[in-house]
Amino acid sequence: MNLNADFDQRVLVNTATQPWEDSPQAGVQRIPLDRLGEEVARATSLVRFAAGSRFPAHVHGGGEEILVLEGVFSDETGDYPAGSYLRNPPGSRHTPSSAPGCTLLVKLWQFAPDDHGDLRLDSTGMTWRPGDVEGLTILPLHEHGGVRTALLRLQPGTRCVEQDFPGGEEVFVLEGSLADEAGNYPAGSWLRNPRGSHCRRYSERGALLYVKTGHIGAPTCWDATG
Repeated sequence: MNLNADFDQRVLVNTATQPWEDSPQAGVQRIPLDRLGEEVARATSLVRFAAGSRFPAHVHGGGEEILVLEGVFSDETGDYPAGSYLRNPPGSRHTPSSAPGCTLLVKLWQFAPDDHGDLRLDSTGMTWRPGDVEGLTILPLHEHGGVRTALLRLQPGTRCVEQDFPGGEEVFVLEGSLADEAGNYPAGSWLRNPRGSHCRRYSERGALLYVKTGHIGAPTCWDATG
């Protein structure tokens, strides 16, 4: 299965209007955003666990990145409420579950081959840094090999300077709404811009964003499977 698999193209998905699809595991559904492969795949998805659901123990051959959007996600290492950011490196094994239910942003098989770090962050207790314009604050989550992942908060009325993305960019609007020259993006919007893109963003109402840059075309564990 290939979905939004041409990384030279701009992609926009409003997940609020997309249907949830059943996964092979009862009680777990997903909204695919991009995907290369079948059940083992390089993929970006929203994943929803019903209350009391769980996955059998499994190994992540290419690594797994998780941002907990709602509820509480659990595995052998602990319980992770909304705002938690997790990285399970290639070769790691776990048995995920959720007692109350949860919604996650999940990226599979997108670790760099030399990135073996395990990471558990609670963003709700971390310190935000000032951005380069008034009203913008940044919470870095992870950086490796030129690929950066962060949360960005724009206060109402914030207008960013024009930005260039030589290594591409991916944005998920967690709260509020975002806009640029190409359109307006409410909460639940997922946007992927190719290498060499640029834009000037602003938010009239304020926004909270998940942002990853520098990863389009960067080497990943998935490349070795081809």
